Amino acid sequence: MATNKNESDGLNIPNRINALPVKRIGPVVAGVIVALLAAMLVYGMIVNPNFEWPVVWKYLFNENVLAGIGWTLWITVLSMVIAIVLAIILAIMRKSINPVLRGVSWFFIWFFRGTPVYTQLVFWGLISVLVPKLGLGIPFTSVTFWSVDTQDVITAFRAAVIGLALNEAAYLSEIVRAGLEAVDPGQAEAAEALGMRRSLIMRRIILPQAMRIIIPPTGNETIGMLKTTSLVLAVPFTLDLQFATNAIANRIYKPIPLLIVACFWYLLITSILMVIQSRLEKHFGKGFDARPIGTKGKQPPLPGKTEGEPKDDIQKQNQATMAGLTA
Repeated sequence: MATNKNESDGLNIPNRINALPVKRIGPVVAGVIVALLAAMLVYGMIVNPNFEWPVVWKYLFNENVLAGIGWTLWITVLSMVIAIVLAIILAIMRKSINPVLRGVSWFFIWFFRGTPVYTQLVFWGLISVLVPKLGLGIPFTSVTFWSVDTQDVITAFRAAVIGLALNEAAYLSEIVRAGLEAVDPGQAEAAEALGMRRSLIMRRIILPQAMRIIIPPTGNETIGMLKTTSLVLAVPFTLDLQFATNAIANRIYKPIPLLIVACFWYLLITSILMVIQSRLEKHFGKGFDARPIGTKGKQPPLPGKTEGEPKDDIQKQNQATMAGLTA
């Protein structure tokens, strides 16, 4: 009886069939078509004089553009930090047994999700007109102990950060709530049985497990926030990347090259944020990711298999599941 050597697991398998892989020309054809289209696109962008690439290279590292990148990143980071803290608070309020807290959380989410972010930024830009002074005193009387001009406290930068943060918190709170509700309630019950406080349970038990679900959409919201900063002109705040490139374009009457400059920097920052998001997903996904089953390592054979049988076909999750159900 002829025997063949299985290089993958080092076993001598009687009458082993060396099957040839099925030839699939579809991916090859699709790859050729995509390569041709990409080459045509790149060639057209290079030879088209309307893109004015010399102007792009001239202003790509312009000092005003680089300063705009710094302000854009600063607004994004501050807004997301404030929004994440508010979102966690709102999500916990939505799950509270206190109906007042649930109602306040619901109203906040309803209002800020129901109005456009541009409109909200306009209102924050006009806050000094709506409320000229901020102060402390006796309510419903003219007695004031301390007051300050609103425009001195809420500058254009602070108004932009507050407006973006409040709007983003309404969306992130639903993401956080979904992550919290995805954790098995038995986890909290077991922690309560051990005598842990509710705040400690949330911080040590619930949130670490919910992060696996919260991180991916939060990363998407962060990237969205980066691009939403282009709307802070409504406040008005005039130091961000989009305004910096628009100002240069209006001065030299060349909008297309400066739009390319803005696109380049937004794409670069977005790519970096995507890498960070991927690393965070891997970190918080430890222990949850599917692990390979079979002979890639040194796993023993599944129930019903012997040491002499081939184990190449054990790379199936459903087979392991059925084995567990029938054991």
